[in-house]
Amino acid sequence: MERCLSTYAILFRRPYKVNRQGGFLLTRAVPGNAILLMYRVYRNIFPAVHDELSYWIQRAKSIPDEELRSQALASIEEKTFHCEGGSIYSVLSRGNDKQAIRFIVAYQTISDYLDNLCDRSTSMNPDDFRMLHESMIDALTPGNSLKDYYIYREERDDGGYLHELVKTCQQVLSQADDYPTVKEQAIKLGKLYGDLQVHKHVIENERIPRLQNWFKDYQKEWPELSWYEFSACTGSTLGIFCLVSYTLSGKMDASLSRQIERSYFPYMQGLHILLDYYIDQEEDEKEGDLNFCAYYDHEEEMKTRFRYFVERTHEEIQRLPDASFHQMIHEGLVGMYLADRKVGRLSNAKSFVKEMLKVSGKKATFFYYNTKMYHKLKPGREI
Repeated sequence: MERCLSTYAILFRRPYKVNRQGGFLLTRAVPGNAILLMYRVYRNIFPAVHDELSYWIQRAKSIPDEELRSQALASIEEKTFHCEGGSIYSVLSRGNDKQAIRFIVAYQTISDYLDNLCDRSTSMNPDDFRMLHESMIDALTPGNSLKDYYIYREERDDGGYLHELVKTCQQVLSQADDYPTVKEQAIKLGKLYGDLQVHKHVIENERIPRLQNWFKDYQKEWPELSWYEFSACTGSTLGIFCLVSYTLSGKMDASLSRQIERSYFPYMQGLHILLDYYIDQEEDEKEGDLNFCAYYDHEEEMKTRFRYFVERTHEEIQRLPDASFHQMIHEGLVGMYLADRKVGRLSNAKSFVKEMLKVSGKKATFFYYNTKMYHKLKPGREI
């Protein structure tokens, strides 16, 4: 009972400190333990994310073209958790949470919307995919002029929806004095992400050769990775969110910018996307979609490689400031993904989950059960 009361007290303790006049000042320290982090997440971050998404839902509803409107709304309805998870990085902005969440939600909404457009493409035109994803580079480049991102497709009238998403990102970054320090790393990660989306969405018999040829350009730098693991590492936006959130804190320098890139790419981002593909295996097999987990020779090899990514991620993030936060994100990724309902439909899921939670750390188990509870209690989003 005492432990329960102690936990309750910590969970609802306000992050205040007393000033010399006896008043209270809100502190913006990065949470150092899982309970304080989840308090911030549920009390502040998720409601702010949902407020931002409510605006974009209304904008999406006003898109004139029926297909674009349908995909914009579906991408938010089906992938709200991407914005929720990404926005946890806003705690690194130390007082600029609102701006960080505004950027993260807009940038992730672009990513999810374009993913839907590419998945549902009938032309399978790489020029179309490349042009669509130019919007994500422009979003990272304040001052870049907006383009006709739909130039290669029939459906083009979105009522300015994609342009407004891009401009929102540009506006946040243009107000961040330190953004020029991280711009090179952010655009590098953004371009890798765009390249992946082009190669993985073309006609089926071209996908693997394109991805394998693409990897040849990076194989010397990352000889320990396979082509499909490298591809997975490029498919995450976490590194960009980390860079931008630290930038908004006003504590960015060139050394930290380079370290964030090294700490997140490839291993943290790779672990993120491999987990994403792991839970989607059954769904992707039914729909004939590309799934990078399918290229492991057998399940034991997949377990071994997942353990490798867990261990390397742990090693790399220790070099960052706020290492305990990044460790929580690392363990949280494992716990939250493995708590997904889809995992229960996979063969040998119980043994895989047990082993991954064990190797990832105690907090992974905390996040695993916390997420299962959240899924049970979370209200559905009506659009």
